[in-house]
Amino acid sequence: MKLSWKQILLWSLPIVVVIFFIWQGFVVPSSGEIGKNIANSRMTYGRFLEYLDMGWVKKVDLYDSGHTAIIEAMGPELGNRLQRIRVELPASAPDLIAKLKAFNVDFDAHPAGNSVVIWSLLGNLLFPLILVIGIAFLFRRSNNAPGGPGQAMSFGKSKANFQMEAKTGVEFDDVAGVEEAKEEFQEVVTFLKEPECFTAVGASIPKGVLLVGPPGTGKTLLAKAIAGEAGVPFFSISGSEFVEMFVGVGASRVRDLFKKAKENAPCIVFIDEIDAVGRQRGTGIGGGNDEREQTLNQLLTEMDGFEGNTGIIVIAATNRADILDSALLRPGRFDRQVSVDIPDFKGRLSILNVHSRNKQMNSQVSLETIARRTPGFSGADLANLMNEAAILTARLRKDSISMQEIDKAIDRVVAGMEGVPLVDSKTKRLIAYHEVGHAIVGTLLKYHDPVQKVTLIPRGQARGLTWFMPSEDQTLISRAQILARIVAALGGRAAEEVVFGDAEVTTGAGNDLQQVTSMARQMVTRFGMSNIGPLSLESQGGDPFLGRSMNTSSDYSDSVATSVDGQVKQIVDACHTQAIDIIVDNRVVIDRLVDLLIEKETIDGQEFRNIVEEYSSLPETISYESYC
Repeated sequence: MKLSWKQILLWSLPIVVVIFFIWQGFVVPSSGEIGKNIANSRMTYGRFLEYLDMGWVKKVDLYDSGHTAIIEAMGPELGNRLQRIRVELPASAPDLIAKLKAFNVDFDAHPAGNSVVIWSLLGNLLFPLILVIGIAFLFRRSNNAPGGPGQAMSFGKSKANFQMEAKTGVEFDDVAGVEEAKEEFQEVVTFLKEPECFTAVGASIPKGVLLVGPPGTGKTLLAKAIAGEAGVPFFSISGSEFVEMFVGVGASRVRDLFKKAKENAPCIVFIDEIDAVGRQRGTGIGGGNDEREQTLNQLLTEMDGFEGNTGIIVIAATNRADILDSALLRPGRFDRQVSVDIPDFKGRLSILNVHSRNKQMNSQVSLETIARRTPGFSGADLANLMNEAAILTARLRKDSISMQEIDKAIDRVVAGMEGVPLVDSKTKRLIAYHEVGHAIVGTLLKYHDPVQKVTLIPRGQARGLTWFMPSEDQTLISRAQILARIVAALGGRAAEEVVFGDAEVTTGAGNDLQQVTSMARQMVTRFGMSNIGPLSLESQGGDPFLGRSMNTSSDYSDSVATSVDGQVKQIVDACHTQAIDIIVDNRVVIDRLVDLLIEKETIDGQEFRNIVEEYSSLPETISYESYC
């Protein structure tokens, strides 16, 4: 990795500090003439005086302004050999010189050399100078690059990414499946490019547009397209970047952001995940958060206060519109709320066309078939689907993506990774009967979605899977359709009971029973599809700041709750009985399908229906009056 000179300076500063202290401790004391006259050993000052009295001292050299002496001595204790010994002299020894003269000892004083003075000067001046330069560099780097280390001086500065001409590489043609939202923002772009078309008839530019929708539906992608199309200065920031641990920092950043935006008006300010800073004030356990509330108050003032923000369009995105403050959502701040929902069939088809542009697709691949097989997929899910298919194609070293890779990619995205196939055993046969039970019941019910495929290949936590493909996007579901789904969900458990007996019933239907109970209870308490009548007995919302399920109480009496439980059980029991009847009446074809499924491990929906049609007519009309 190549480092810039600034990074090298930043990393070398602590190394310089360490080297300085090592040099001060070891290099300077041994410099000068002392280093040239290294003594063999050391001696105390008192012992030196004794040697002097006995006449063993021959020569004395004084260093460091008389604080250090190197003596040459010879005596019996020294083996009658001349040795050099270092002595640390006391600060005040006025009679030492006189005593040396009295004993006729040759002595000499050595002043400090110029090199020692220079090194001492450098040590006292150069290091503080380097330290000051390094600190100044850190402060300068902090001010010029928000987000870097040492940003204590730039807490109140906005962290928004500013682009004079936002070249995001994304235009409206690259965004599909959100045609209504594109029309809204095309109007905003026209406002910015040709405002006179609207001002001529008295129209004013909208102050804010709020994008609301589930995750992955393309809200941020749409903002990038607006930036690429508008050709005006573009500020982008996340809502979480306003909030800090210090009260007042977020409000300061909001002021700084809108100050910069006013200097570059007309412009667009995009705030992603605005719910991080715009949630309702004074809510939650223990009250509100002062820092977040002050930040929100400043945002409200900047968007529609006394000064105004003419020429600034604020675009925000969130998937939690239910927790936003009402003052933020009123006209004058966010004038428009654009819903970006899960795409329908046409939307999915157009999204698949966009994401298949740069991929090598087999001529037999039908995007219409893929779009019909992926109801409920968001734009991000479809992009991931095509990418997984391309990865699988490359792994298999194929030249183009075929429907086989796309089928596996859909299974992977929905159900998880493919597991190790089961060996031919009792467990495999039991799972086969369970899955065929789901498929046969769903196939023979009039109001149920057709079977897409049945497989024994494990994926995720499931040991086998039965896929149903809806014939169309369903926004409204009838009572007959809900009951058909309950019966089909109970088909697996019913097959286990009929074929293996109650003693061999397994835990494989655990998830099915949860879905069955949930659907039956919603029929009674939400949709009014029971003998209790057209009543909604449960709240749709709940407090989002208490986890929605906390602090909720029933809006009905205990007797009504008992009736609800009775109706739920009655619906499930009736559907369970119907599922067992279908399994018993079609036992022959079920056995044949199980043998085929164990042999092939996967049966296509059309092949499944052709085999069933040999034994009974499709579909069977069910009477539901007795259920409710």
